Amino acid sequence: MQVFLRARLRGLIHPGRVLPAWLMALAMVFASGLFALPARAQVDAMSGLTLETVRARGYLICASTDPLPGFAQLNADGRWTGFDIDFCRAMAAAVFGDPDRMEFRPLRGESRFALLQAGDIDIVVRNAPWTMGRDSRYGATYVGISFFDGQAFMVPQELGAVSAYELDNVKVCVLDGGEELVRLRDFFFTNQVSYEEVLYEDREDLTVAYRTGLCDAVTTAASWLHAIRRSLPEPAAHRILPERISKDAFGPVIREGDAQWFDIVRWVLFALINAEEVGVSSLNIESLTAAKTHSIRRLLGMEGSFGPGLGLSPNFISDVIRAVGNYGEIFNRNFGPDTGAPVVRGQNALWLNGGLLFAPPVE
Repeated sequence: MQVFLRARLRGLIHPGRVLPAWLMALAMVFASGLFALPARAQVDAMSGLTLETVRARGYLICASTDPLPGFAQLNADGRWTGFDIDFCRAMAAAVFGDPDRMEFRPLRGESRFALLQAGDIDIVVRNAPWTMGRDSRYGATYVGISFFDGQAFMVPQELGAVSAYELDNVKVCVLDGGEELVRLRDFFFTNQVSYEEVLYEDREDLTVAYRTGLCDAVTTAASWLHAIRRSLPEPAAHRILPERISKDAFGPVIREGDAQWFDIVRWVLFALINAEEVGVSSLNIESLTAAKTHSIRRLLGMEGSFGPGLGLSPNFISDVIRAVGNYGEIFNRNFGPDTGAPVVRGQNALWLNGGLLFAPPVE
């Protein structure tokens, strides 16, 4: 039909033929509509494709950029563990009811949009920080925020500083030629205090330089500072100052155009946050099957039917919580006191506790 109509239009609109204005306008409307159809059809065809592909394959392929202590690292048994890994396991539990049906791929560099576009991976759980450019130019979509971050400063406790605004006449290790250097200069210029830049090419250099005392302070994303601190012989002898001189948001990224997969990833993240808010954890979930509270019953699939609308089991949230716990459990497991270098929840606390984590309810 489309081919036939295009041919008729070409027959009407050809050199040397003059058409009435109304007929020309009608022809242009048809032409514009027809040329839009394939693109729309392509988007519609993409919706649901990821879930079908993952299920046909039998496992989820999950990736994260910049493997980082606390987020993604190999343990003594050679298994990947960390905050990012737990979200991968949560996704596998949601899709298959089994958190182990996933393959993790560590990726180097700031972004891996091409691998998403090519279908080599199903989800990147932590990419470069969420920006308008990254969310709109590369055929990838940021789904939500799983970790709030920002550029900060770390100093030895013996320096005596408890605030970045107390830093003066210090040597600061920083990456050369990027936004972090620009922000550092803006910060000290605004506060009119003296400092000296110690420039390095990559983040590993920052770790070595700070550890060996080549600078009094180091500045980069707080998540990287936590990793540096964890690698030091005495993590407690170093302090990450509370101020943030940038706002960075990290979260799962998927291919653009698959509305069903977008909803699945988003509601797995929301489920983890909601579970912490209503007090459902991996430790008490079995005892809560007798709960009368509607928010808990809906979360656990005992009231309403929310999973099938996403193409998942009615109990997919229960499967997720049994596998990895709620958001607070994941955070404490990877950044809590048992790690030897605990991280304050801060912005990553629930909104009820003064943080930024918020999720719409399951209802």
